[in-house]
Amino acid sequence: MEITKTNSIALAQFVTLLLIAFLAPFIGNQFLTGTIVNATLILSFFLLGYKGAILLCFLPSVISLSLGFMPMAIMLPFIIIGNIVLVSSFKFIKNYYLALFYGGILKALLLFLTASILISNPVVLSMMSWPQLFTAISGGLLAYIFKKKLDF
Repeated sequence: MEITKTNSIALAQFVTLLLIAFLAPFIGNQFLTGTIVNATLILSFFLLGYKGAILLCFLPSVISLSLGFMPMAIMLPFIIIGNIVLVSSFKFIKNYYLALFYGGILKALLLFLTASILISNPVVLSMMSWPQLFTAISGGLLAYIFKKKLDF
């Protein structure tokens, strides 16, 4: 594969978004962390395309689990699927706000329903409920601001 300016820019964007998603859990606040991670996932769709965004959907959760930030490993595949649902909404729904709204609701519902079945810990169950919708929507709004400011 030939190294081009376009490839180099895409790689730099991917690494930057991955670094942001990697560092976000160190904040220690679910609302800030979730907002930042969801913003990076949505921005990755617009900067890197669908395939690049899907790859990024896996990495923050795996990193969080390996660093001990994820309280229940059983939720890992469902969090990844929720991330993919959120990003996919932007592929299939062309209106930004509708994609964000439906993607956020589907992600939150998936995580809450899955956690309700698999987890009895009320703290973890609470983490997988309305905060997921809040952080998806707030992450989408943050991504929109960056998207508009950087004009892409």
